[in-house]
Amino acid sequence: MSVVPPDPRAARTRARLRRALLEECADRPLADVSVAALVRRAGVGRATFYLHYQDLEALAVDACADVVREAVDALHAWRGVPDPRTPPPALLAFFDRLAPHSRLYGELLSPGGGGPLGLVLHRDLRARSRTERTLAGAPEPDLIASAVAAAFAGVLADWLHDLIEATPAEITQRVWCLLVNLHRTPLS
Repeated sequence: MSVVPPDPRAARTRARLRRALLEECADRPLADVSVAALVRRAGVGRATFYLHYQDLEALAVDACADVVREAVDALHAWRGVPDPRTPPPALLAFFDRLAPHSRLYGELLSPGGGGPLGLVLHRDLRARSRTERTLAGAPEPDLIASAVAAAFAGVLADWLHDLIEATPAEITQRVWCLLVNLHRTPLS
């Protein structure tokens, strides 16, 4: 069975739509963005939009999926035994980069870590944490991976919604310490 390579035209179109959405959401909330304004900005037809996305929320989650990948990578940007006092620089860089689109991330990530972006974040972070823990031979990979994913998604969402007051540097330190301690908690 042969694998069909992805169509580069489709990838370019999706990239244009994602970029247009981020530009539209820089000026207003997602709820105020129309498909008509979006496709005009992207330079594509309305039918093209619906060929690639079910609705604006699906496009927004896709456009923000990079933040999920960055978060997962930032939390795993260390080797050896993690020091709770020294978060990986990638984690601080992640929190620093949220500012330009923080309102959109907050719309897709509800307080407590739910919402469509929260589901993607939880799924991806849980999978990566479970894999890392399994490879290390650490106990309870499923339980700890679920706890890490839920804690990080919840703290991130609450921080974006101003339920946790902290600068990017402060939240980086606090969330890192919390997650390292989750990994070290004795389970019996």
